[in-house]
Amino acid sequence: MTEPGTAYGLWLLVFINSAVFIIFAFSFFKPQTSRDWRSFGAFSAFVVALFTEMYGFPLTIFLLSGWLQSTWPDIDWLAHDSGHLPEMMFGWQSNPHFGPFHILSFALIGGGFWLISVAWHHLWSALRQGRLATTGPYARIRHPQYMGFVLIMLGFLVQWPTILTLAMFPVLVWMYARLARAEETDSRERFGESWDGYASRVPAFIPNHRTKRSDDPQYD
Repeated sequence: MTEPGTAYGLWLLVFINSAVFIIFAFSFFKPQTSRDWRSFGAFSAFVVALFTEMYGFPLTIFLLSGWLQSTWPDIDWLAHDSGHLPEMMFGWQSNPHFGPFHILSFALIGGGFWLISVAWHHLWSALRQGRLATTGPYARIRHPQYMGFVLIMLGFLVQWPTILTLAMFPVLVWMYARLARAEETDSRERFGESWDGYASRVPAFIPNHRTKRSDDPQYD
């Protein structure tokens, strides 16, 4: 296959960037169960697909090249910076790495990693004590680690959307929702009424201002 220019075909960068983010996520998430490994594996597949298009082969640019070139004829769509499609489409004239979508992307990715890391600390403490995790992020949402992965993937989509990752995103969100329901079934069997009381006042994924603190002793 003929590479589309020096901006792509950089397979070593695909490997390095994929490995860095996967290892980084592993250090934050620390998968323990088979369910953890499935959620982590799905995230890893998303990351590999993303960096393959970012540095390897720009499949999305190729498939949309006719429409992109006719709509924005002054843009060199095979330049690496042009892969930041939102900045290009909205006419950001400066370096796209400092554009509003890229800044939003960093905020979402950083927030996602922070949420995973903090949630893991509280979950691990609860597991060691044999109690239900209700402190930290778990006081606001029931599945902060899954929500963290969703925020990271959303951040990558804002920065560098591709057809493949856009197609993968809703599938992975659905998968995380199924894994969350399976975890809730296990928690209900283990903690009984304590879980029912916790679940009745703490939303699954999206916090709201009416959520009361649930990290008091009666929920431990």
